[in-house]
Amino acid sequence: MARVISVFLPMWPVDRLRRQEDASAPSAEAPLIVAGRVGNRRLVTAACPAAQGAGLRVGMPVTKAQALVPDLRVELANPREDAASLDRLALWILQRFSPIVASDLPDGVVIDSTGADPLHGGEAAMLEALLGRLTLSGITARAAIADTWGAAHALARFAADPAATADPGTTEAAIAALPLEALRLPQAVAAGLRTLGFVTIGDLMSQPRAPLTRRFGRELCRRLDQALGEASEPIEPLRPEGVVEVRRAFAEPIGAAETIARYIGKLVPQLCTALEEKGLGARRLDLLCYRVDNRIETVRVGLAVPQRDPKRLTRLLCDRIETIAPGFGIEIMTLTASIAEPLAPRQAATSLLEEEAPDLSGLIDTLANRVGARSVYRMAPVSSDVPERSVTRIGALAEPVGAGWPDHWPRPSRLLPRPEPIETLALLPDHPPNWIAWRGVRRRVRCADGPERVFGEWWKRDAELIAVRDYFRIEDEAGERFWIFRAGDGENLDTGSHRWFLHGVFG
Repeated sequence: MARVISVFLPMWPVDRLRRQEDASAPSAEAPLIVAGRVGNRRLVTAACPAAQGAGLRVGMPVTKAQALVPDLRVELANPREDAASLDRLALWILQRFSPIVASDLPDGVVIDSTGADPLHGGEAAMLEALLGRLTLSGITARAAIADTWGAAHALARFAADPAATADPGTTEAAIAALPLEALRLPQAVAAGLRTLGFVTIGDLMSQPRAPLTRRFGRELCRRLDQALGEASEPIEPLRPEGVVEVRRAFAEPIGAAETIARYIGKLVPQLCTALEEKGLGARRLDLLCYRVDNRIETVRVGLAVPQRDPKRLTRLLCDRIETIAPGFGIEIMTLTASIAEPLAPRQAATSLLEEEAPDLSGLIDTLANRVGARSVYRMAPVSSDVPERSVTRIGALAEPVGAGWPDHWPRPSRLLPRPEPIETLALLPDHPPNWIAWRGVRRRVRCADGPERVFGEWWKRDAELIAVRDYFRIEDEAGERFWIFRAGDGENLDTGSHRWFLHGVFG
């Protein structure tokens, strides 16, 4: 089932202006409005939170706004630049979240996220990551995901706070309580419906279509059908300028997996030839299959290093054919190198040259595209004495970070995501416990080594100014070894709570 994300940017003109300002610009706390012309009138088209807090609203005459706020900053509206910046934002989202992304003028972005959520940890995590990145970039945003563009658009603007999710198959129930304006209707149509007593979208769902069409035209029922998924609303994806892309149109729609694989095998060499002419290698491939019912099936393949080996790229794409639902047939296929990087020709290895290091990129690519790129990584040390901060994830083929692993004290092979509290009996301040109870199992301690004292990092948090931990390596009667610590020095409560935690397990 198709899934669509709609991103609503309620203050996009203001956010765009703020992001383009330099250090000499007025304070961001000062009230700011964007003014545009509607006919012969000069009206407020956007207002920052400070201006809204002062009582200014979109649609208010600019002269009235200036009378209410004497030191008001007024900028001229530039719809063309707003649209161009929105396209650039959509291309940024395309490279990070989904191969089908388009601008939803004047204040949104639409994303076909079908099949993309497992790569980001699920739909909720995907929305959280998307909104988090936009917020860090200084962009006010709300987002919603639903089965259709119309439903996601309505939820993002009238229900998201800041995110909303309509489970698959629940579109009708999700949008029934939303106001009529959520259907993207002209103001005159919405006003006419309210005159007749209609208030919400649910009020329209059970009504005969013919009288509504005769009175308000086809647009009303078309928008309602699009929101409910009864009428198609294809998303025309944006493409970066100069992107390397090949395309194949079919006289007769195709649908068999063998046929799709055969044409993938024809498109990939064409793409590799085009990449070679530009001295590039693909880091990400997007295969778009346009169905006869105006739906687009997508396959996205990532690569650890730039590649233009036709056999490898064909194999990676063909491994994902099972995710393509051809429906009544595919009439167009396009293959795009959505991310490409310089790739210089290499001389093939011979017996006269030094033996090359094993190339693991093929294995990394296969694993990453089966289980997700976030699930394939290496661990690297970080300069920190606090155990949970002393390690980080890096790319599977990333360059060494330069730091070494600590070797003055043994470290467990498995560090828990966060320390887990345990019950113990121990003699303070320096003795290890006689027994521990972890996850409902009581274990008697046979031998122990420690304590190893770890001090808090006062330069990161004031609470760690005098905080300490005393770590012990213990072994139980079954021979299992654990890494435990006591929060505090065992004497002064200001150094910690004196509670015990289990932090790791030795292999």
